[in-house]
Amino acid sequence: MAWGQWEERVINRNNPRQSQAVREFLTVFGLAYDPATVEHTIALYQDGQMIATGSRGGEVLRNIAVHPDLQGEGLTATIVSALMRQGGEAGVRHFFIFTKPTAAPQFTGLGFRELARVEPQAVLLEGGLGSVQDEVKRLSAAVGELPEGDRAALVVNCNPFTRGHQAVIARAAAAHAGVVVLVVSEDRSLFPFAVRLRLVQEGVSHLPNVRVVEAGKYIISAATFPDYFTRGEDTVIAQTRLDAHVFGRYIAPGLGVSVRYVGEEPYCEVTRAYNQALQEVLPSYGVKVVEIPRLAEGSEPISASRVRELLRQGAGWEQVTPLVPESTLRYLRSSAAVEVLAAIRASDSRH
Repeated sequence: MAWGQWEERVINRNNPRQSQAVREFLTVFGLAYDPATVEHTIALYQDGQMIATGSRGGEVLRNIAVHPDLQGEGLTATIVSALMRQGGEAGVRHFFIFTKPTAAPQFTGLGFRELARVEPQAVLLEGGLGSVQDEVKRLSAAVGELPEGDRAALVVNCNPFTRGHQAVIARAAAAHAGVVVLVVSEDRSLFPFAVRLRLVQEGVSHLPNVRVVEAGKYIISAATFPDYFTRGEDTVIAQTRLDAHVFGRYIAPGLGVSVRYVGEEPYCEVTRAYNQALQEVLPSYGVKVVEIPRLAEGSEPISASRVRELLRQGAGWEQVTPLVPESTLRYLRSSAAVEVLAAIRASDSRH
């Protein structure tokens, strides 16, 4: 393909024909395109043919690809600049790029900084205003009152907070001078983040050496887990290990933690793979991983998915009560939970 003048177009993500054109173009590069996961997509056209494309979803720039015959012509910079400019107009000033290792030099050359990599699957980079160091300062300040030298951490979603979560946190609190509980910030769960955070805070309020903190955008986020809950093996390997490297390299030292607790995962394949990634990666950063068996009620382990399924089925409170702390039960039975319960009953209970 000869170099010539090109035209920049905004893709109408609600137009099946335009979305399919992007999807077909990206297939050549081993990339998938789901218009529902992004907010803005652009493409460059030459003589009516797509020669480059890229998308933005929140702070994440993704699906950036240039026709093989035109690579090295500066089109990657054109796509990235256009996406960052549009992001700036939408109030976004900080950006992540999740890409393949072979493509990373294109983005470091544009001023992006590499955060972590997993060969041969993926590299995570960041650019714009703000950095992981700023996030580490926030987290460090949030736990500054905890005793130093013997701190452990847990990362939890708690959709919703159960007696199982409570038991793992209590176990950590009994074994360490200080415990940091990081609640996943991404609002991809049926229980909104603000609700999940409050339920965890209330559920551990009796443990004086525990601090509950918003996890932020560097822990199980749209950046480190851009397609959370997907099942592709390469995607799961890349996501779980990238997240583990970011935690080990930046978050753990910033929090002063040397142990990370996880709950045994008998159900979710992705969470089980995540636990495995933590066990393989974190010791190289001096962080020990402790996996705690699930608390059981009867013959079945207690899990948030089990609670959601009971709620979805409209089970009586006598079935839910043994699985959750009093604070969670109180919320579930309150008028504040009406919309959440309606969403659960309309869902398939997985998230």
